[in-house]
Amino acid sequence: MGWPDKGQIAKAVLDMLTINMGLKEGERLLVLTDVPSNDDWREKDQAILSEMLERAMLAKVVNQIASEHHQNCAVEFYTYPAVGSHGAEPPQAVAAKLMQADVVIAITSYSLSHTDARQEATNAGTRLASMPCFLARMFAPGGPMAVDYHQVAAEGQAFADRLTAAQDAVVRTPEGTDLQFGLAGRYGESDHGLYTTNGSWGNLPAGEASIAPVEGTAQGKLVVPSGWYPGLEEDMTLYFRDGLVYKLEGGGKIGAEFLELLKPEYDRDPYLSRRNLAELGIGTNPNASHPDNVLEAEKIQGTVHIAIGDNSHMGGVVSADLHEDFVLPHPELFLDGKLVHLRAK
Repeated sequence: MGWPDKGQIAKAVLDMLTINMGLKEGERLLVLTDVPSNDDWREKDQAILSEMLERAMLAKVVNQIASEHHQNCAVEFYTYPAVGSHGAEPPQAVAAKLMQADVVIAITSYSLSHTDARQEATNAGTRLASMPCFLARMFAPGGPMAVDYHQVAAEGQAFADRLTAAQDAVVRTPEGTDLQFGLAGRYGESDHGLYTTNGSWGNLPAGEASIAPVEGTAQGKLVVPSGWYPGLEEDMTLYFRDGLVYKLEGGGKIGAEFLELLKPEYDRDPYLSRRNLAELGIGTNPNASHPDNVLEAEKIQGTVHIAIGDNSHMGGVVSADLHEDFVLPHPELFLDGKLVHLRAK
C-alpha cells in the first residue's frame, strides 16, 4: 500500500481548487470521502480494501493541502461508511454537509453523482466535484487532470449539441454491441470540468458529453469487453428489450455480481429499475487512458459509454438506487443514421 505523497500532488490539487472549482477566500470547502463499511471488511478482498483506504487517505491529504494554502477558507474533512453501490443515497448527515458547503470535493469509492443528496445540494448552489474511484496518479503531469479544460469544454459542448438535435442513436462495436434507442426530446450535457458558478457540478477528471435516452426504446445488445470494467476478465453481454436489460451472459465473477444486482425482485417498478438503459456518453479527455477505472475510462477520447439504472439526475424519469457505466473502446456511433467522428481532428 502506498500513501499519496503530498509534495508530489500539491500543485495539481491547488490548480484543481482554483481552475476547476473557482474556490474563493472566505468560502466553505468540504472534502468528503467514504471508508470501508463492516460489510466491505467482511466481503471485499484485500486489493479492493487497500484501494478504498488509499482513496480515503488521498482525500485527507487534499484536505491538508487546502487547509495550508487557503487559510481564509473554512475547510472541513468528513468521512462516512461506504454505501455499497454507485448511485445509492449517502447517510442524511452527508446530505446535510453537502448543503452547508460552497464547494465540495467528493473523493469517494461509490459515486454521489446520481443521488438526491447531490442534486439537492447543487440545486441550492453548492459547487461539487464528484470523483468516484479517483486515484492519486490522475493528478500527475500528462494525466487526465492535466488538460486544457477550456478545450475539453468546447469539444464536449459540440457533442452535447449534436446529441440534443438527434432523434435516435445506434451504437455498434467490433466486439458485438448492436444497440439502438431514441433520443427525441432529451438534452445533451457537457461534463466540462469547470465548476465555478453556483450549482455547477460534474466529474473530475472531466471530459464527456452525455444524454439520457428515452425510456422503453432501447433494443439490442451491449458487449462489455474484458479489461474495460474493473475486474472484468471475460466479455459480458447485456441484452435489452423495450428499454430494459432482460438477460445477461458471461462476465465471470463480475457478471455474477450484476446478475445479483439485476434480480427481478429489485425491479418491480419500471420507474425505479436498475435495468433501465440510462445514459449514452462520449469521452472527450485527450489525456485519459486507463480502461480499468470507470471514472477515467468513460472520459477517454473516442470512446462511448452506456449506463444502466438511474437517469433521473440527468433528464430522465427513472429513479433507481444504481447507476453503472460500461465503456466501449472501438465504437461506431450513428445519430439519425449518420456516423459521428468521435475523435478531435
